[in-house]
Amino acid sequence: VWWEEGLLFTCLGCGRCCRGEPGAIYFTPEEETAMAAYLGIDAGEFRNRFVTGRWRAPSLKEKHGGDCVFHDAGTNLCRIYPVRPLQCSLFPFWPVLLASPEAWDEAGRSCPGMNGGEFHSAEEIALAMAACPFPDLL
Repeated sequence: VWWEEGLLFTCLGCGRCCRGEPGAIYFTPEEETAMAAYLGIDAGEFRNRFVTGRWRAPSLKEKHGGDCVFHDAGTNLCRIYPVRPLQCSLFPFWPVLLASPEAWDEAGRSCPGMNGGEFHSAEEIALAMAACPFPDLL
């Protein structure tokens, strides 16, 4: 793999991965249950208020302009951070971004934490990819 020497990434908390360009944030049924419970609502209400079927699988809705429905523009934080989907916490170690150096560098142009900061070994990256519940969608 092209990233066999490892990659640099440190989340700077900029929120750029949560806002702007539209995209799907997939979640498992267990994650849906956890998010609903965290918000103090049942799964049905959670689906009605926060889930879209416009992608290949259920995904979190987006606000106008592509921001995640849970991105708080005032604080630049995630309103459900403790129970956010695994897809969010795995960023940027998604199969689509690791497919080529070009894909990684393209994402790095909008993420200031990529290509700098903490070193992540190939083994660590492979484990993150293996944990991804939707590898064929990311």
